[in-house]
Amino acid sequence: MSAGATTANADLRARAEALGQALPPLLAEAEMLAATVMLGEHGRRRAGLGDEFWQYRPAHQGDSARMIDWRRSARSDAHFVREREWQAAQSVTLWVDPSKSMSFTGDKGRAAKGDQAKLLALALAVLLLRGGERVGLAGMAAPRAGRSQMLRLAARLSGAEDGEDFGAPETEGMVSHGRAVFLSDFLGDLAAVEAGLARAADRGVKGVLMQILDPAEEEFPFAGRTIFESMGGTVRFETQQAGDLRARYLARLAERKDRLAMLARAVGWHFTTHHTGQPAQSALLWAYGALQGGR
Repeated sequence: MSAGATTANADLRARAEALGQALPPLLAEAEMLAATVMLGEHGRRRAGLGDEFWQYRPAHQGDSARMIDWRRSARSDAHFVREREWQAAQSVTLWVDPSKSMSFTGDKGRAAKGDQAKLLALALAVLLLRGGERVGLAGMAAPRAGRSQMLRLAARLSGAEDGEDFGAPETEGMVSHGRAVFLSDFLGDLAAVEAGLARAADRGVKGVLMQILDPAEEEFPFAGRTIFESMGGTVRFETQQAGDLRARYLARLAERKDRLAMLARAVGWHFTTHHTGQPAQSALLWAYGALQGGR
């Protein structure tokens, strides 16, 4: 074996060992988080083609006679339709903002925004994959089903943040009429978010915008001389009276949230804000419910 091949093999082994050390904690934590969300027996809870009985509903004008369940209707003065649960698998594409901005945390004992986003994304993937859905990562992994896909997503999500200060939603790989989830602080250019939502809407994709912020970004607990610098170091601002900026900052943040909510509503998406100081379970349950059309 040549020296070059030996070096390449050693490099590959080192990378594999590094991945082996980083991968299990993220996946184990995501599976534990998913397990704490009491969803009961999985069901897509939408009427459609399938074999599993879902519910009876009163017959409506326009329902054909063959849709009536005559045995159930015989026990009442009204006619009832027997609905089956929708069984076709959905394709869900996740985009987790990889920018430097997501590496921020206002407290060493608190998870960085990016770490929380990755955990929520992978836990959501665990729930969806176990429910028979196909899940992928925008621009990185096409939607697929099964345990092997879960491992593939965990490996992709274990990567470090990229060199950009702020991220722009990636829509490559989204399946037409599928679902999508964007997880980011959305503190960059909102025109990029609007463009991403427009591209998704053009494909008939519905989904969720989940803004993830650190409590310090919500509360602005700064006073006196303060230097504000972006995580990538491209933006720097120094002030002697940081406390005087608080009211204006909070007003701008509120405006941004309102704008994000409006952009989401315009294309039939859902929007929420999650803080890294809050329990992840509530955010996971909200996102899962929103994807299922229950919120």
